[in-house]
Amino acid sequence: MNTSALRTALRGSYFVPRNTNGSVPVYSDIRNNGTKYLLHVRNIDGDVAALAEDLKSTLFTDADRASKLSVQVIRSRHLQLSGLPRHYKQDVVAWLQKKGF
Repeated sequence: MNTSALRTALRGSYFVPRNTNGSVPVYSDIRNNGTKYLLHVRNIDGDVAALAEDLKSTLFTDADRASKLSVQVIRSRHLQLSGLPRHYKQDVVAWLQKKGF
């Protein structure tokens, strides 16, 4: 069993390993001259769709914000979140750290 399969088996259906600097792999992307703000969660091991559903159901519980939120799976290992204000990067990072990643 390789290490990524072992990590997902121990943690649940997905695992978000830290990058080489020891940080949680959440990145912001600002496009269209600052009018479009995207968040990327990269290098997810396991079930990316389960992570997306957990984010939607636990972090974005407000109905107004949840209706604006768009979550897409990119290249089977990355999530792209759009429709969020800029300050949500820290919320996503804190949520992942609270989950033990």
